[in-house]
Amino acid sequence: MNVKIVATLGPASMNYETMKNMAKEGVRIFRLNFSHSNATVFEPIIGIIRRIESELGISLTALGDLCGPKIRIGEVQGSPVQVSREEVLLLGLPGSKPEDDDRVFISLDIPELLSGLKPGMPVNLSDGLLQFTVDEELVPDSLYSMKAINAGILTSNKGISFPGKHHPMPALTDKDIKDLHEGLDIGIDAFAISFVQGPEDVAMLRDEIKKHGTWVPIVAKLERQNAVDRIEEILEIADIIMVARGDLGLECKLTALPVIQKKIIRACRHAQKPAIVATQMLLSMVKNPIPTRAEATDVANAIMDGADCVMLSEETAVGQYPVETVRTMGEIISDTIPYYLERIPTPYEPTREHNVPKYLAYAACLLARNANSPAIVCHTGSGSTARFVSSRRPIEPVFALTPDDKVKRALNFAWGVIPFTIEPVGESHMQRVEDFVENSDAFKKGDPIVLTAGQPSPGNANPGTNNIKLYYK
Repeated sequence: MNVKIVATLGPASMNYETMKNMAKEGVRIFRLNFSHSNATVFEPIIGIIRRIESELGISLTALGDLCGPKIRIGEVQGSPVQVSREEVLLLGLPGSKPEDDDRVFISLDIPELLSGLKPGMPVNLSDGLLQFTVDEELVPDSLYSMKAINAGILTSNKGISFPGKHHPMPALTDKDIKDLHEGLDIGIDAFAISFVQGPEDVAMLRDEIKKHGTWVPIVAKLERQNAVDRIEEILEIADIIMVARGDLGLECKLTALPVIQKKIIRACRHAQKPAIVATQMLLSMVKNPIPTRAEATDVANAIMDGADCVMLSEETAVGQYPVETVRTMGEIISDTIPYYLERIPTPYEPTREHNVPKYLAYAACLLARNANSPAIVCHTGSGSTARFVSSRRPIEPVFALTPDDKVKRALNFAWGVIPFTIEPVGESHMQRVEDFVENSDAFKKGDPIVLTAGQPSPGNANPGTNNIKLYYK
């Protein structure tokens, strides 16, 4: 399957039978949500993932999703409160409400977020169901009046967001750091960081992983407009990008979200970094055995945009039909990919730039197309060779051979890549690739197979990919 399926585990699916059936239907990445659990709960789940991986002979990846600094308001007197359109409410630090003011008061015990609010700035509550604009600054950096744009119900302890405003809060909380290190101890393969605002947030997580003495790929979740504005910088340090449309849809105009999704995916492909599209993809299947037409179209459009992965959240975590939902998503992928590839008569040509790895990958894809090769087989130490080939979107599957299990599981995020671990026997990387082809049942005698590998030379001890070969089995 060219586009990979990410499935969130939860009460409905966190058992061996369901997980194995989801893997059979195409799941390659299992998401473990630390917002609702911890490493102690997830440790036996990692064991199940490894067992299924071994039984099915496939590569499976455990993705730990760190919850980040979820911002919530305090208690609202008289909750739930009906808010009318154009009603004026108060927002401020606890205790800042004047005693003689009878307007509804919303408290927020984070001074940094209130600092710098100006009239006209947007404020969203209850996951965007209530929207306001700042009306007046009553006490600098402490108390404001807000006018409601729409009517709705206001309740205590709901999430609050300030679209477009920089948050002077670290993306990693104390809980996140604890969850990260405990998650690495139990064998989680990748981590997602929430509410990224810039590359410095990703660097913070990278430093924590280094402190643990290891490396795993980082998924940067784009949930804020600030992050979208700095996508190129974030792509330089993150390994994978998630278009987290739930919170991102609160930060930007909802009507602009489809175009933002397309731009992010395109930027990821140009940077050879996988892109995941997430949130409400088949949401109706939480309670129904089939999706709506709009949902099926949404998944297909994400695939047509060039997404590497599509993600299921509530659908598989708490839904009534987790396996059926995965099967449906797999069928949408299978029905959409032929048309997507039909629209690319040749592999994506690199823009006019000096980028040797990208041109080598492009050349390998052209050769495979011309020779009717059943696959492109890459030897890759870091995974970059396979990602470069994947970014050209070849018709042929990309077999990625690596001696590193961490790299193998990281490559599960990449479009069209089927990763394998190989023994680092002998110095010739190309010989390892040829041996794999000769011993693989995936290829028939006489098949012309395009191989890529890197081999040190006297002038370059670490060349990366520098060989392309047409090999007949």
